Amino acid sequence: MEIKIGQKTTHTRTFTNEDVRLFGDLSGDKGIHHMQPDSLGRIMVQGLLTATIPTKLGGDMNFIARDGCFHFLKPVYVGDTIKCEAEITKAETDERYMRLSIGTSCVNQTNEEVMTGEISGVVRLKRIQ
Repeated sequence: MEIKIGQKTTHTRTFTNEDVRLFGDLSGDKGIHHMQPDSLGRIMVQGLLTATIPTKLGGDMNFIARDGCFHFLKPVYVGDTIKCEAEITKAETDERYMRLSIGTSCVNQTNEEVMTGEISGVVRLKRIQ
């Protein structure tokens, strides 16, 4: 797989009640806003569950994250469809690794930006024995 600066990839996901429940069980993040509907009948998706969208894109590249920062701009609710775009902003190669920086932007179904982030890490070029 060729990886280069400026390369973009996207992934879209719609969150369900079951996603929120399972993530709450796994992570322990069971704040009341994730378990009970608000006055408008909405359940808020955990921020780190939203952050799994760029994690999926990294997994597609066999990217090993070393550092990351996410900015949660607006809440995401069950039923929201989130589209995440990831762009390679830095790529440096040595004999064993490609060191990457990736910028991410996630928007909801009304094209409002809900999360941005910056992630750095590596892709192994040679398998370690």
